Amino acid sequence: MKPYVLGLTGGIGMGKSTTAAMFAEAGVPVWDADAAVHRLYAPGGAAVAPLAAAFPEAVQAGAIDRAALRRRIAADPAALPRIEAIVHPLVAADRAAFLARQTAPVVLLDIPLLFEGGNERHCDGVAVVSVPPEVQRARVLDRGTMSAEDLDRILARQMSDADRRARATWVIDTGTLDSARAAVHSILDAIRAGQAHA
Repeated sequence: MKPYVLGLTGGIGMGKSTTAAMFAEAGVPVWDADAAVHRLYAPGGAAVAPLAAAFPEAVQAGAIDRAALRRRIAADPAALPRIEAIVHPLVAADRAAFLARQTAPVVLLDIPLLFEGGNERHCDGVAVVSVPPEVQRARVLDRGTMSAEDLDRILARQMSDADRRARATWVIDTGTLDSARAAVHSILDAIRAGQAHA
């Protein structure tokens, strides 16, 4: 039987990685789009040679330097579509290979820009992680890895939380670990009940 493909998405600082780990703990195989990109950018990864040909300055020690790519995009916005044209088909192939191997009844696709990239078409349902904007902001800035200006730039490129929630099959409140875990189990129960009736 084909697995139920659940998409998981949400803005930066919304608790997506923590929630994906809860699905994994519940026995759901997880495909992580960011991890796929890391594999593609690592030494020997499928994206290294084509990106090196287009952006030689982005290669360090046989791997793609993401910071160098970010600098190039900041200096030359036209670089982003060129990078995406190389990387997106490779990510799609990685995802397809993951799905082809699965025998579990439910699998999770963890994709930060799921709606922005039109990837909901690969999913049977979508769960969106969400917290109020002030909680999101505090979480991200408390990490100490980016400035408020960096965060504003990222948020400007992402779909709003309200738009994501409006398009979701389920919304997961990640305000507390308990609320997130309860929502994860509730979603899995609903999916399994639907599969039993299918």
